[in-house]
Amino acid sequence: MSEFNEQVVKRVNKPKNLIIKILSIVLLITVPVLCAFLAVLVQITYLIYVGFFIFLGGIYAVWYVFSLQKVEYEYTVLGDELRIAKIISLRKRKKVCSVPIKSIETLEKDEKSTQGKRFLKTFTAARDIDRADENYFLTYNDSAYGKSLLVFSPNEDILLAMKPHLKKDIVIKLFYNRNAG
Repeated sequence: MSEFNEQVVKRVNKPKNLIIKILSIVLLITVPVLCAFLAVLVQITYLIYVGFFIFLGGIYAVWYVFSLQKVEYEYTVLGDELRIAKIISLRKRKKVCSVPIKSIETLEKDEKSTQGKRFLKTFTAARDIDRADENYFLTYNDSAYGKSLLVFSPNEDILLAMKPHLKKDIVIKLFYNRNAG
């Protein structure tokens, strides 16, 4: 029977997300007001109705933009495979990558080990990409993309589920020499 472990990580909202929300609200208010102003200026009552319906449609659009900002990543270890999916607003699920654990070349907490190396594909599924102390950097050889990098934020349960399938040098470095440089 295969072992199954799962972790859901919510992505931290950045200032960019706040700017997107503010701009969507500003557009929601500006466009109907502009239509009303033009209706008064040109004296066409029809534009007031257009502005009202644009406002009603804009409410839905703003709600949709706000909901797209809610992103979660799901890490699943099933047997000897690590699967990562991106969940957007609890309604859309997209596969990020699937990594055979036995093909992992490096798994480290230090970003410096990956600097200066070229990767054909980089997958980012971290809670907060700027918090280097909680992110792990995993390199592996993908059959579709070649040498790939995965940045993710697993908990202890996910790492322990991966442990039996990892190479011995990775296990020793990750689990037994954590404080050693």
